[in-house]
Amino acid sequence: MNGELALTDSELDEQNIRQFLTFIMDEEEYGVDILAVQEIRGWEEITAIPNAPIYVKGAINLRGTIVPIIDLRLRFGLPSIKYCPTTVVIVVKVELKQGVKIMGLVVDGVSDVYSISESQASDVPDIHNTDNSEFVRGLVNVGEKMVVLLHLERVLNLVKESEVVA
Repeated sequence: MNGELALTDSELDEQNIRQFLTFIMDEEEYGVDILAVQEIRGWEEITAIPNAPIYVKGAINLRGTIVPIIDLRLRFGLPSIKYCPTTVVIVVKVELKQGVKIMGLVVDGVSDVYSISESQASDVPDIHNTDNSEFVRGLVNVGEKMVVLLHLERVLNLVKESEVVA
């Protein structure tokens, strides 16, 4: 993990900096707000859910809570791969007007944690309207690479834009 994590909570607030957990899918790096992350688990067998969308792999019982598992590769229309030892499930908690939702995201592997100022994030270029463009909160350069910051509520298709809790 990088050295930028040494900032205190008050320093982060003063500079309008948020921390993002990043992960890899199809050789690209994506990030989600670290405050939404509950835990990171290795891949384990799950219970299938009949008639669920193709990207909903099933559910697990996490200390008494049934947690749906979403394969982000399939959600984004990327090719499916065989799960391996680096495959992880990032368990996220998303707060919505109608309550809290806990879901698991299957990704190729966890990468890093970055402290990013909101002013560093660029809007998504408006090249054409695609289904996946609504999932992107912004783009940010970190060193030599670009990280795609995700809007979890939209990725998980839980709410319309007007219902998102900021």
